Amino acid sequence: MSKLTIDNVRDQVIGIDKKVPLLDGRLAQYINLDNAATTPTLRPVFEKVNEFLPWYSSVERGTGFKSRLSTEMYRRAREIVREFIGADPEAYTVIFTKNTTESINKLAHRLSFAPDDIVLRSIMEHHSNDLPWRLNVNVEYININPHGGLDLEHLDYLLAKFSHLIRLIAISGASNVTGYLNPIHEIAERAHAVGAEIFVDAAQLAPHRKIEMGSLDDPSHIDYLAFSGHKMYAPYGTGVLVGRKDTFLKGDPDSVGGGTIELVTANEVRWANLPEKEEAGTPNAVGAVALAEAILCMEQIGLESVTEHEARLSTYLLRKLEKLSSISIYGDVDPANTSQRLGVIPFEVDGMRHQLLTAVLAFEGGIGVRNGCFCAHPYVLKLLNVSPQRIETYKEEVSHGSHGGLPGLIRVSFGCYNEESEVGALIEQLERAVRGEYRGEYIQDRKTGEFQPKGLSEDLNQYFSLF
Repeated sequence: MSKLTIDNVRDQVIGIDKKVPLLDGRLAQYINLDNAATTPTLRPVFEKVNEFLPWYSSVERGTGFKSRLSTEMYRRAREIVREFIGADPEAYTVIFTKNTTESINKLAHRLSFAPDDIVLRSIMEHHSNDLPWRLNVNVEYININPHGGLDLEHLDYLLAKFSHLIRLIAISGASNVTGYLNPIHEIAERAHAVGAEIFVDAAQLAPHRKIEMGSLDDPSHIDYLAFSGHKMYAPYGTGVLVGRKDTFLKGDPDSVGGGTIELVTANEVRWANLPEKEEAGTPNAVGAVALAEAILCMEQIGLESVTEHEARLSTYLLRKLEKLSSISIYGDVDPANTSQRLGVIPFEVDGMRHQLLTAVLAFEGGIGVRNGCFCAHPYVLKLLNVSPQRIETYKEEVSHGSHGGLPGLIRVSFGCYNEESEVGALIEQLERAVRGEYRGEYIQDRKTGEFQPKGLSEDLNQYFSLF
């Protein structure tokens, strides 16, 4: 196969030509604009996994040839990850996990918190970079500015107020709601200046921007970082936690069992060396191979090219959306700034429920976007300026099993393979929906909040079945 480039990567996306049924009975090529949730698989990743599977065997300690080969590929995958994010092998360990969420939970349990320690995290965080800290340590929110970006002045205020009590700043590299890029190395300097460390949730950042952990001697270095394969074209169940060795060498692992030990007697345990100490159970070698191949693919394409391509699509979409008077866009709405943000654009249509609009786009346009609060409820509620009184009403509704009235936005998120014609198709469907020109009569399930066409009868098993 010829070298992957931003111009030919679309041809290497598994399922890119898959057609889906529409409400009127036609089949249409599926348009995926929900890449911030999960990306499709790149063909080289698919092929590399299939090439590996005949050799797949147990990892670590097996003496058979396939076991030795699988072990070597697993270790090589770890090196590819380390090189991808510029982590010094003497200072950092690369730990494979299920996903970013598991990585953050692991870190939250492995850091040694004193009773008065504080973790700062922003109000824009995904729940996965919020809830694990709430359960393990005292927390404080960093505010956002009126446009939804991080309020660095408030960060400085909190650093001055709590000073030596701050153990960690846990921050997203990029928002999965608005696409804002946080100045992670500047924040790292601020953290280290007060004796704290920094963790970066790079689930959204890694597929789109170059990352450098840096040297521990550099005040702007990153102490801990996590990301997932399923958001960078390798959805085979692998995540990564990269962290300081001096942290993980101390204490007991958070999950124990096979693979984490050197010796166990009736009354003593000696833990294995890193990273094996932190990877309980049989490793996901197939997922590690897939992630490594996806990284090599992204490096072939070039993250600079990815940035330029997705910025062009974002500029095009923003200029189209700003012409629609009934649409409100959130985050940075300036088309001139798209190279300084990710291709993640949230909006709402005045007078139309977000759940209804996404249903119309899916059933009548074959377009996949996402709606709701995107696992970032505090952030979206803040962006929408939802009052405390209204929040209490929502809490009451949810307690009675109803999600039909919950607020939310519609989110378009680009991958490196999307093209301008897909944005054009989205705009055409949006314009029709705004005018009320959709075919179906849509009924909402108050329990889930989702809308479906009245009388819909789908046999999904005719498209894919496990039977």
